[in-house]
Amino acid sequence: MIRLQPKRAAKTFIDSAIVVGIGHPGDDEAVSKRRFYEFTAPADTYIYPERLKRFGKKEHGGAERLMKFIQFELKPENEKHCSVDQQKQALFGHSLSGLFTLWALFTQPKAFQTYLAISPSIWWNDHELYHYADEFLQKTNKQSDVKLFIAVGEHEAFMVNDAKQLFSQLEGDFNCSLYIAPEENHASVVPTTISRAFRFALTR
Repeated sequence: MIRLQPKRAAKTFIDSAIVVGIGHPGDDEAVSKRRFYEFTAPADTYIYPERLKRFGKKEHGGAERLMKFIQFELKPENEKHCSVDQQKQALFGHSLSGLFTLWALFTQPKAFQTYLAISPSIWWNDHELYHYADEFLQKTNKQSDVKLFIAVGEHEAFMVNDAKQLFSQLEGDFNCSLYIAPEENHASVVPTTISRAFRFALTR
């Protein structure tokens, strides 16, 4: 998408950008384990919906460690090799990493200028993210330049309601957008919303 669309920026509204992916090595089980650790915030206890009791066996609470890696190791390394506009950076995440994206916004809003959360796992730990949002709103300046894009697939059931509730909590306080992708589900929503998300991030 970034290779193709900037060639017609006048029509696509997407400029050139550097895309940096953070991956997890190993098989599906190893990747799942790392995701549940790195994308969740530390907490005294973890509460799981009945349908997700199996996740209780995984380790959690590594979000602060991941954020330090991004800020103090990954960003400086990128800047050694690429010409980075430090005033135009975005964090993108889907599902649990969408949860991490929102947590990063609410706890370290100056780390990036734009936050793109696709199908974020707002349900995590009994919707603790709503409390993080409240604390963020108490501190944030309504004239802040920070931007947030939330997308969720129409067929994602309770995740649609979660996204709507969070959006209503944030709407009006800063530049926040919610997009519900027609006919999409948790697996299909990323490729169908990625252009819209990047257009939101790369235009002012």
